[in-house]
Amino acid sequence: MAREINLVPDIKGEMIKALKMRNLIFFICIMASLFSVAVIVVFALISTSQQSVVNGKRSTLDALSAKITGYEDLSEYLTVKDQLGNLATISENKNVLLRVFSLLTALLPTNGDEIKVSELNVDFNAEYPTITFDGQADAKTSPFIDYNVLEAFKKSMQYMRYDYGDYVDKNGEIIPAYCMIESGDDGATLSDATNGYYAYWLINGEGCNPSAKNTQSLDDEGTSSSTQSNATIDYPTENYNGQTVVKIWRTPQFETWRKTSNMDLDGTISGVPHFESKCTTYSGAINSTTNTVNWGSKNENCVLIVNAYETSDTDRPIGNTSNGRGANDELVARFSANLKVSAEFFSFKNNHVLAVGPTGRYNVTDSYVQIQNMFGQRATDCAENDTACNNSNGGS
Repeated sequence: MAREINLVPDIKGEMIKALKMRNLIFFICIMASLFSVAVIVVFALISTSQQSVVNGKRSTLDALSAKITGYEDLSEYLTVKDQLGNLATISENKNVLLRVFSLLTALLPTNGDEIKVSELNVDFNAEYPTITFDGQADAKTSPFIDYNVLEAFKKSMQYMRYDYGDYVDKNGEIIPAYCMIESGDDGATLSDATNGYYAYWLINGEGCNPSAKNTQSLDDEGTSSSTQSNATIDYPTENYNGQTVVKIWRTPQFETWRKTSNMDLDGTISGVPHFESKCTTYSGAINSTTNTVNWGSKNENCVLIVNAYETSDTDRPIGNTSNGRGANDELVARFSANLKVSAEFFSFKNNHVLAVGPTGRYNVTDSYVQIQNMFGQRATDCAENDTACNNSNGGS
């Protein structure tokens, strides 16, 4: 049997192992260094490339900047552009002052009692648009200084509402406001004693038929032209002051629309041109006894006079009251009014705004015909020797 004899001491074997480990570590370090150098080179190439792109873009921007700044009308252009950008904001904050007359027309009594207004002022700078005026109430019959007229005026404020929205065609498309005629030649709201209020739609006006299809065509010279086809839109038309119009009811035609399936009991109206109110909702309930539908309307959120219930001395709508004499020496009840109105009522962005009186009547006109008797000379205080004026209290 052959035997092996280890002539290498143990210490020598450990040294050989250590040398092998050292060589391995050196090899790993060299490879890591080479990899690091390669990574640095790649990043350097990327950075150089990016810098070249940035420099190219910068040169382009500098050239464009020089071209723009060299435009001699630049300042005027920027001014116009800035103003155009503010048009939406301006319209959003714009108020329609003339609506104050429709408010007063709806608020002031229209029966035998009379209230005249003097020194009218409208302030849009407060939290709510504020209407202030001096008023004088005249019962026209004895006792002439009848404070019941003023009390009825106060209570009617609590029931004042406003209404606004859009007219839509039978497909539910909104008709532009400028395409609608809502008042006659005298400025009075268009109405029918039996069926309520309506408006005329200028269906053939430019851009007035939102559901009509636009078709493009080329003439012999290759010029493109656009024509509007009403072939798919079928409405009964009328002639109003030489214009072709379609009558659209603002007051729902409950029974008529119900029978033709254009109005549901939940108040949904479809398939017929109508007014889509933002404030008023309608509903119907079937009377099982008569087999008819009882229709009702509701307007809870669009309150017109926001301080109608206010009782504090500083914020109540009706201020100091006293006896006085009017311009024709008639006995009247003098008072001051301070009415805070919902901002939505005057807002330009809201279309077809109406003031709704406590009896449900609509008023929208600014015409002289309806407002000429609204104003009068301010009443004077009772003279010291005017017994009839000083002693009258109207039973209140």
